[in-house]
Amino acid sequence: MTEESWGQVRDELLKAVGRSNYTTWIEPLQFTELTEGVARFNAPTGFFATWVERNFADLIRQHLARNGEAVDRLEFTVHQPAPRPTSATVARRAPARSGDEGETLSAPLDARFTFDTFVVGKPNELAHAAARRVAEGGPVSFNPLFLYGGVGLGKTHLMHAIANEMQSRKSNLRVLYLSAEQFMYRFVQALRERQIMDFKEMFRSVDVLMVDDVQFIAGKDSTQEEFFHTFNALVDQNKQIVISADRAPGEIKDLEDRIKSRLQCGLVVDLHPTDYELRLGILQQKAEFYRQQYSGLVLADGVVEFLAHRITTNVRVLEGALTRLFAFASLVGREITLDLAQDCLADILRVSDRKVTIEEIQRKVAEHYNVRLSDMIGPKRVRTIARPRQIAMYLAKQLTPRSLPEIGRRFGGRDHTTIMHGVRRIEELMAQDSQMAEDLQLLRRLLES
Repeated sequence: MTEESWGQVRDELLKAVGRSNYTTWIEPLQFTELTEGVARFNAPTGFFATWVERNFADLIRQHLARNGEAVDRLEFTVHQPAPRPTSATVARRAPARSGDEGETLSAPLDARFTFDTFVVGKPNELAHAAARRVAEGGPVSFNPLFLYGGVGLGKTHLMHAIANEMQSRKSNLRVLYLSAEQFMYRFVQALRERQIMDFKEMFRSVDVLMVDDVQFIAGKDSTQEEFFHTFNALVDQNKQIVISADRAPGEIKDLEDRIKSRLQCGLVVDLHPTDYELRLGILQQKAEFYRQQYSGLVLADGVVEFLAHRITTNVRVLEGALTRLFAFASLVGREITLDLAQDCLADILRVSDRKVTIEEIQRKVAEHYNVRLSDMIGPKRVRTIARPRQIAMYLAKQLTPRSLPEIGRRFGGRDHTTIMHGVRRIEELMAQDSQMAEDLQLLRRLLES
């Protein structure tokens, strides 16, 4: 077979596999010889050769046969320039030191985020248990592990805890942790610098892939395409994948259906908003740490309980408030009392008084009535869904400062008159149905606690 006839085969393969696959997997192949039924090619990397052998070898042989070339099998020889520094190291826990060959692909891990420092309560106990199981290693029991929840509920803490635990158990394990934005940036950079094969080999040769805030790739077509193929390649190799997002896979707008389906194949776990007991536990742990740092500083009874009750937005705000309080008391040399807390944290407490969001209301109502969140904001009109939807509309009107058009937009783009009708219907039912009134009272108490 001559280079000219291989060129003819390549033209046919372009039509058969499409421009994207052709540019990535066929064009880099260099034909060397055809002898005794064996077609030999140079490939840029070992990973590249394995992928082509697995996914395109039969198709290449078919097109060679159509052009009169009898080929029993393909052979690949890895032939590439001296390795670039960027592919020397896949994932390290610490940044590369001066003089190290290679660069760190993984984002830095926070050593403070471990399972020991994660306060467990009812809202996060399932997520914690699942993360623990993954961190223990061994056979993959659910893949991927998908953690989701609002801001400051502990997703990133658990992601770091998994990676830190895995590295402590097995230091040579190749754990790659990064945000979805970093994944996208590195992919675009590889395209721009024509190093896409290095990108593919690095990402697909890890033992564990962890991607934080995956919702940020939604709507980015090329990045979603590459993420999908990376995901499949690692699952095929039985490698563990851990993903986090701010909402469930099915609720991420502009995320491709095939990716949603893949993400839902494993274990999907919701980190619920914190309850009073969990917030109190977090504050008590943090207060004990600060007592050791600020020796001699007195924390009056009731302060921690007051903060746990009043600050319900998220854990970051809660911990930040306590940090500010201890620092302020230390600077002015005063005991930490309720009065001091109210003066020092007046701005945080004011914001916390407007804590309830429409999303929290929708989630809590969906949980209470055991309906899917996607159905609540979707078009279904069956009573088992329509009634909880109207209850959520009523609570959104009562507990948030949002206008009717704004509320309508959060309920699947409904008109403000639909929201008005829903609110009035619930007001009528409350006067007639004592169970409805009790449900609403319970939901308000849960949302305002």
